[in-house]
Amino acid sequence: MANVTLDSLLTGVIGGRSAKPLEKAFGITTVEEMLWHLPRRYSRRGELTPLRGLPVGEQVTVVAQVLRATSRQMQRRRGSIVEAQITDGVGTLTLTFFNQPYRLKELSKDRQGIFAGKVSEYRGAYQLQNPDYEFFDSDDEVPGAAQLEEAAAKAWAEKPVPIYPATAQMPSWTIARAAEMALDALTEVPDPLPGELLRAEGLLSLGAAFEGVHRPRRDSDWRDAQHSLKFREAFDLQLALLHRRRQQSAEPSTPRPPGALLERFDSSLPFELTGDQRQVGAVIAEELALPHPMHRLLQGEVGSGKTLVALRAMLQVAESGGQSALLAPTEVLASQHFRSVVEALGPDLAATLNPVLITGRMPTAERRRALLSLASGNSRIAVGTHALMSEGVTFYDLGLTVIDEQHRFGVDQREALRQKGAQPHVLAMTATPIPRTVALTAFGDLETLTIRELPPGRLGIETFVVPELEMPRRAARVWERAAEDVAAGRQVYVVCPAISGGAAPNVEEGEDAPVEGPETKRPLANVTDSVAQIRAMPQFAGFRVEALSGDMPGPEKDRIMSEFAAGAIHVLVATTVIEVGVNVPNASMMIVRDADRFGVSQLHQLRGRVGRGSHPGLCLLMSVAEQGTTARERIEAVAATSDGFVLAEIDLELRREGDILGTAQSGGRSTLKLLRVTHDGELIAHARELADALLDEDPQLAGHPGLAAIIAREEAHLENLAKS
Repeated sequence: MANVTLDSLLTGVIGGRSAKPLEKAFGITTVEEMLWHLPRRYSRRGELTPLRGLPVGEQVTVVAQVLRATSRQMQRRRGSIVEAQITDGVGTLTLTFFNQPYRLKELSKDRQGIFAGKVSEYRGAYQLQNPDYEFFDSDDEVPGAAQLEEAAAKAWAEKPVPIYPATAQMPSWTIARAAEMALDALTEVPDPLPGELLRAEGLLSLGAAFEGVHRPRRDSDWRDAQHSLKFREAFDLQLALLHRRRQQSAEPSTPRPPGALLERFDSSLPFELTGDQRQVGAVIAEELALPHPMHRLLQGEVGSGKTLVALRAMLQVAESGGQSALLAPTEVLASQHFRSVVEALGPDLAATLNPVLITGRMPTAERRRALLSLASGNSRIAVGTHALMSEGVTFYDLGLTVIDEQHRFGVDQREALRQKGAQPHVLAMTATPIPRTVALTAFGDLETLTIRELPPGRLGIETFVVPELEMPRRAARVWERAAEDVAAGRQVYVVCPAISGGAAPNVEEGEDAPVEGPETKRPLANVTDSVAQIRAMPQFAGFRVEALSGDMPGPEKDRIMSEFAAGAIHVLVATTVIEVGVNVPNASMMIVRDADRFGVSQLHQLRGRVGRGSHPGLCLLMSVAEQGTTARERIEAVAATSDGFVLAEIDLELRREGDILGTAQSGGRSTLKLLRVTHDGELIAHARELADALLDEDPQLAGHPGLAAIIAREEAHLENLAKS
C-alpha cells in the first residue's frame, strides 16, 4: 500500500465495501475524518450496560451477558424464532431472530459482548429484533482461566471498549475496525501544533491522541487523548476566527464619516436616545469612519433599540453614497424592518435614500425594479431575506451589511453577503443575549457591543405558566382574560408550535427547530384548529381572529401583519413567524400554546412582542408538561426571570451547542466533537489567548505550515460558499 496520510481516501485503506456505508451514514471519506469519528463512550468487558430505561424506537449499542436462549416454532407460519435474554445483572432485554436457528448455538449462556439494534416494545417488554452482536472472545485472544493470571484477567476485563455513534448498517464494532485499520495504515501523522505548545500544555501528539482515543488500554489513555483533541478543537477554531478578523481588519475599506443625513435624522427623533444607544452608536460611528472594515456584534435585550442603532449606521454610510443591506431571517421580519425603516426615515429621507425590499417570494416585476435600483446606486438601503445573498443581487457600492438575529445565520452566510461589496463594514445583531463562551466560539471574528438599557416608558412583561391538566379552570380563564383585553381596545397574540392538525412542529424559514416536549394524547396545538376554536368561543363574537404562518404567500403575510398593526385584527394566531422584530405597540397579551415545545430563548423572544406600548405586557405559557419534567422546568425558568442574559445561560445548558453555533465552526468539521461551550469556557478562552499570541509572533503562519493549511482550508470553504 502506498504511503497513507490523513488526507488519503478511506476507500483505499479499508476498501469500498466498508467505506461506502461510512460515507453514506456519516459523510466520512478520508482517513482524518474517520479518526475524528470519536467514540461516544467507553464500556468494559467486565462492566455491563444498564438495560433499564432504553429509549424505544432508537438505535442502541449495549454491553451485556447472555442469560439464556431458546428456540420455538412459529404458530401462524412456517419457520422458527430464536429468543435470547441478555442481562446487565439487574434488567433484561430480549433478542429475537426469525428463521435463524444457528443463533441458538452462538448465544450460549454467560457469553459477553456488544449488542446493537433498534429498541421496540412487545407485550410490555423491551426487545431488539434481529440485532447485530459481537462477542468479546470472537477476535480477542482470551486465554482460558488456567492460563490466565489474575492481573492479566483483570486487565482484559477492564480494558475500555469504545462505543461509537453507529447506525443499523454500520454497528459500533465495524466502525472500530475501520478506525483500527486507518491507524495501522498511517505511515506518519504530522502534528500542526508547535512542539513547544504541546509540551507547555501537556498535550499528546496528534497521532498518539488518535491512538489513545480509538485503542485505549486503560481509562487514562482515552481521557488524556480526549483532553488533547478537545484542546485542538478549541485552538483550531479560535485560530481560524482570529486570523479571519485580522485579515479583514487589515484590508482597506472606504471610510464612512457621519454627516448631514445623520444629523437630519437625529433632529427628527421624537425621543432621546438611551445612554447605551448613544455609547454603542459612538463606537460604531468612530469605526465606520476608519479606513478598514468594522466587524461588530451588537447584542441587546428585546426592545432595547438595536434596529435604531443600525439605521443610524446606515445613514452614516449613505452620506458618502454607500449602500447598506439589512439581512433578516424571515419574510415577515424583513417586511416589518422595511416598514419600520421607511416610517423612521420619514418622507423626505425615505425619498432621498429610496429603501427597497427584496425577498424570495416578491412579484417578478417588483423584484426587477428593486434590483435595478440597487445596481445603479439609486437605492442606498436594501432590506431582505436570504434572497439578498442570491447571485442576481448586485450593489453599486455596498458599504455596510447588517445581519439581524445573527444566531440564525452562520459565519459562512455572513461572509457570502459581505463578498458582494469591497470590504464593507459588518454589524451583526441579536436579541438573544449570548454567553461569553458562545460569543468566543461562534462569533470570534466579531467584537461584541451590548445594550442592556431599555427605552424609558416600557411597562414590563409579566409571565405565568398555565398548567392545563393541573389547573383546568385557570386554563379556561386564559381565554376570558384575552377577550377582556380585546374588549378594552387592545390586541392579543396566540402562538402555536404547528400550522395544522397532524403536522410536525412548524419550523419557519431560518428558524431553530422547536424543542421536543412530552408526548400528549391530544394533537399538538396548531394555528388552523386554534383559529376555529377561538372564533367559536362566545366571548370573541364580533372580534376578528386571523391566522399567520410562514407557509403563506408573501403578499398575504404582509396584508395580515399590516391589518394587525393597524388594529383591524384583534387576535392573531401565528407560528413563531412573529418571534422577532414584529412591533405592534397595542398588543398587550401573548398566549403560547404547548409552550414546552419551544426553546428558552424562543419564548423570551416571543414575549418581547407585547408590552411595547402604553400597556403592560402579559405572557401566558400554556402547557400539559408535568411538574418536575425538563420541559416544565424550561418554561418555569422563562416565567421566573425577564433577564435575557440569565436565560441565555439556562438555554445554553439545555440545548446542544450545534443548535447555537449553526455553521460557524471551522477546520473543515461541521460540528464540535468534544468541545462543549457549557463546560469548556476556560479552555476556549485559554486557547484563544494562545492563538492570539501565536499570530502576534507569526501573523502569516509561515513557520507553522500545518496550521496554515487549516486556515487555508477554512478560507477556501468560505470562498466556495460565497461563489455558490
